Amino acid sequence: MSDVESHGPALSGQETEQVRTRVRLLIELTSRTNEYRRGLSAAARRLSPEEAAVLVDLEKHGMQVPQLHDVLCGGHVLVDNPQLYEDWRHAKGARERISSHHKQIDKKRWPDIGMRGSVVREKLHGRTAAGTWVQLEKTPAAFGKKKLPSLDDLRHLVDYFTYKITRSNVGPWGLSRKTERRPMYLSPDIAMPQSLPPAIADSLGNALKKLEEGDDTTAVSEDLARLFPPPEREDPTDELGRSMANGAGRGLFGNSNVWISETRSGTAAAIRGRDGGHESQSVLAEMGLS
Repeated sequence: MSDVESHGPALSGQETEQVRTRVRLLIELTSRTNEYRRGLSAAARRLSPEEAAVLVDLEKHGMQVPQLHDVLCGGHVLVDNPQLYEDWRHAKGARERISSHHKQIDKKRWPDIGMRGSVVREKLHGRTAAGTWVQLEKTPAAFGKKKLPSLDDLRHLVDYFTYKITRSNVGPWGLSRKTERRPMYLSPDIAMPQSLPPAIADSLGNALKKLEEGDDTTAVSEDLARLFPPPEREDPTDELGRSMANGAGRGLFGNSNVWISETRSGTAAAIRGRDGGHESQSVLAEMGLS
């Protein structure tokens, strides 16, 4: 989903179709080691642009394949980005809702917002002190909005009792242990810039330079190391603590049960082993690299 650009609270028809396809594939991956309630694959084919935008936003903030399972099963997610609250608040079909989550937040200024969909069933989100929280629910509730409870309200009570017994959130497609007390964090804002004393900075810089010099000669053969020198930096400590662009981390498949099922190419192995590697040397010579 990372190559699909989001444009506000919803995606275009073509982008939504891309996300539908990818969500189905990711569900198949997570189904190898996890279980879902019936109907998820069929629901993914009806994924709305608003639902697609939410999933894309979560992936852009670091959601990985194993975490997708918890999200779909009702895991409580915290994202240190308040803009997501505004984006999702103004999505088509969004409405104000009452919930018991994050009671310390001024609900008059930042009311909790619900939205229904085929996959998210009932997406509920709100503000935190530093960003946005979101949670998918199996059954929507509207306590306080009407005089008499509806059938959905009664079902929501059953989900609440299930939570009290199992200590797991009841999501649209299963149970998750990622509750408000033990939430899932995406893109946590933990960066704390701190300058080093000059003596420590010099010592650390010299140590990093020695490590880099050793890596230059041990990572590959000495011949190749001379042909492809690394960039020269005055102070290698400048790069310490820097995060990747757009809050990127290990990527969508980080920490996933993803593996290679194909065997290595026999053609490539034959070329590499031909004439004891002399042909490879001739290729390098033609490229001016030997």
